[in-house]
Amino acid sequence: MIAASIYARAPYAGQHPLRIPRVSTVLDLTRALGWLPADRYRTSPRAKAPALTAFHDPAYIAALQRAQAEGTVGPEIRARHQLGTLSNPVFPQMFDRPATGVGGVLLGAELLAAAPSGAIHVPGGGTHHGLPDRANGFCYLNDPVLGILALKRAGLSRIVYLDIDAHHCDGVEPAFAGDPAVRMISVHEENRWPFTGALTETALGSAFNLPVPKGLNDTEMALIRDRLILPRIQEFQPEIIVLQAGADALLEDPLARLSLSNRAYRDTLAALRPLAPRLLLLGGGGYNPWSVGRCWTLLWATLSGQPVPDRLPAEAQAILRGLSWNGGGRPPPDEALLTTLEDPPRPGPIRPEIRDRLALLARR
Repeated sequence: MIAASIYARAPYAGQHPLRIPRVSTVLDLTRALGWLPADRYRTSPRAKAPALTAFHDPAYIAALQRAQAEGTVGPEIRARHQLGTLSNPVFPQMFDRPATGVGGVLLGAELLAAAPSGAIHVPGGGTHHGLPDRANGFCYLNDPVLGILALKRAGLSRIVYLDIDAHHCDGVEPAFAGDPAVRMISVHEENRWPFTGALTETALGSAFNLPVPKGLNDTEMALIRDRLILPRIQEFQPEIIVLQAGADALLEDPLARLSLSNRAYRDTLAALRPLAPRLLLLGGGGYNPWSVGRCWTLLWATLSGQPVPDRLPAEAQAILRGLSWNGGGRPPPDEALLTTLEDPPRPGPIRPEIRDRLALLARR
């Protein structure tokens, strides 16, 4: 795992959805469970500006650094780069924090490209909305794009990017449209911001997009995995899979209306692992502090081969009981989110629109 202490400090204030702790919860839980010995952890470096300009405009990077240093932005910078908005506010670590996420992903990409096989988890990565010249959707930088570019520079020529975040990867898809080295697959909620990723959008043949209706359940996700995700990855024969595992498709998430359990995430990851010698696991969305921390910790257990207890030990429960929404009037979590790591299954019927969309994609 690659992470850093910077995530222990919540960057946002007020009612911003990212005012909650996320990566720090994963670090605390994995350490409390004895799943993160020193030889399995690397501190994330902070990416420097020249590395960021492999995708981002130099003027935007300079504006982002200046906004952090000055603690404010003027109307021209706000309009041009979308800094200092409600979604992308000015805060004291607005360059350092996302640059640390990029640094972790670049380090993970470098280590994996140099090895014949392996898997690395970078829970601070997955900011898939960042655009070349502006912040977008809580994302100031786009570490998935920068990580894939680094893999390509290292000589990898068959890269799969799978995104199961509830929101479409509108920053990643255009970056690799028409690129024969990158196959992109996105499963995301229909009629949900950023309102991209239509079923018919192919990114010049490089992408498979599956918008799904609200209420997506585990049974439907298993069908999507078996009919879309696995076959399209297998036929591509990737050298590496980059999985963006944003946890906002979980039932408890406040910013989406999907209904998955974290078992659906675990089962997807487990099914992917044999399909490529290398895997880079990223975070992403996730706005319920309990569900996102549990999900990403469960994924680390899956990657690292840890047995998951039926009931968490007292030290791990104390971490979950110490979390909060950090403001707002949302209710406290159910007891199961405080005492267990793995959700019960959330099965359901397979709706005709899921079958029809999968059939359409199968014909491509």
